Amino acid sequence: MDATRVKQILSSSANINVTYNGTSVWIDQLNEDGKTATVHLRGPLEERSEVEISELKEV
Repeated sequence: MDATRVKQILSSSANINVTYNGTSVWIDQLNEDGKTATVHLRGPLEERSEVEISELKEV
């Protein structure tokens, strides 16, 4: 995924399914470097991780 698509997903009101290493995640924000994003798992856990946006996949 690229930074432009991450921005589109963040501004969309649609429920867009994104995965990181095969796990469904929510994108919280695109980080200032434009190469990483803060994400958290879909579900009750709110643990956040910083990941490379190139590893995010739109399903």
